[in-house]
Parts: sequence; structure tokens; C-alpha cells
Amino acid sequence: MAGHSQFKNIMHRKGAQDVRRARLFARITREIIVAAKTGLPEPDKNPRLRGAIQSARQANMPRDNIERAIKRASGADAATNYRDVRYEGYGPGGVAVVIEALTDNRNRTASEIRSAFSKQGGNLGETGSVSHMFHRLGEIVFPPASGTPEEVLDAAIEAGADDVESGADGHLAICAPHALNDVREAMEKRLGASLGARVAWRPAVDVRVEGEIAERVLDLLEALEESDDVQQVFANCDIPDDIVARHEG
Repeated sequence: MAGHSQFKNIMHRKGAQDVRRARLFARITREIIVAAKTGLPEPDKNPRLRGAIQSARQANMPRDNIERAIKRASGADAATNYRDVRYEGYGPGGVAVVIEALTDNRNRTASEIRSAFSKQGGNLGETGSVSHMFHRLGEIVFPPASGTPEEVLDAAIEAGADDVESGADGHLAICAPHALNDVREAMEKRLGASLGARVAWRPAVDVRVEGEIAERVLDLLEALEESDDVQQVFANCDIPDDIVARHEG
């Protein structure tokens, strides 16, 4: 029975990984479509599209999928108007949450997000209600083998970044949001391929939550990330590692 249970757990994890992979591909596809529609459908002339394609490659998204997404921008999806939308609110324990979405139906997306907050005892607020608690910045991740902290910092400053945070897991270059693609490309010329880049909302101060409140916060963040329209979710929560591990398990 133990072996059978272990097999079931492995299959469950594989199924969950497949779902996450499919959801990631769907989000990247939507970003590629929007990027191609808001600029030229040529990566070398469209920084947003170039960044989306780089994200797709780093996620091991097949080339055919990328090319189909670009074609969809001028084909069947040309009449679909996806819009960048930001939602903000408070979750359990007063945790501030910022959600970035790409949607063709604001009412549907707002309803889904409001429902997720309500189920966990949170509240969806107005735009600007919590974003003042965060700093908006560009983040570029490089693997440890890219260089020493000094070498990576030197490459980052030369590329126009503001700072680098280095640790055992790698290096995180920080820059202004509008400079993300330029800084990424300049650093990659010196250090090799990055592991990923994004414009993020970094909390100015974290809120410590534990026990049942922490579980509810994780449930909220998970529900938000499961929405097809949601691209990224940020929160100013500090949750003990053991609770996160137990929740993911």
C-alpha cells in the first residue's frame, strides 16, 4: 500500500506540475499577443515582445507556440483587446496584495478576484489603496555561475542597473522598470543568459503572519494565481518556511 500511495503522490505532483506549466504557457502566450499588438510584431523593434519571447524560451515553451502567438496578434485574436489591469486589496491579517492582469473582460476578472478575496476574509480595494506600500522595479535573475558578486555588480552598473543582491542561489539585478529590457540585454552580453526578468512590486515592509492566518493568505494567493487573467501576484507577507512547505505539499 505504501508503494501504491507513493505512486499516487508522484502522479498527483506530476499532474500539478503539468497544470502549472500549461497555465504558465497560457500567460506567456497572452503577453506575447499583447506585446505584438501594441508594437511591431518584430522582436528586434519591440522591447516588450522581445522580453516576452525571452521569458517563453526560459520556460521551455516550444518555438511553434511562440510563433503561433505572434501570428494570433494579427489573426483571429486581432479583434480581442486585452488590457493591462491592476487590482489591489487586503488579505487576511492585513496583508497587502497587488495583482497584475491581462484581460478582455474587466467585469469577469474583477468578479473572480473579488470572490477570491471574499472567501478568505479579505477585501478588494481601489487602485492605489495598497500599491504605495510597494516599490515598483525591474528584476533580472542570473545563476551563481554568471560571476562573482563583484563581477555581476560591475556588469549591472555598467548596464544601467541600480544594485545587485547576490547569494547562494544566484544574483538579482535591480533596475528601473522602463530600463528592464535594455539592462537585461547589456548584462547578458557580459554574463550569459539570465534565468528570468520581470517588473515587480517589492514590499517596503513585510507583514509577519503565522498559523491559520498564514494558511488563509496562501489560499488567497493560490486562488488568485489560478485565474486565467492574472499574470502576477505580489504580497507583503512574511510566512514561515514550514507553513509554506506544508501548504505546497
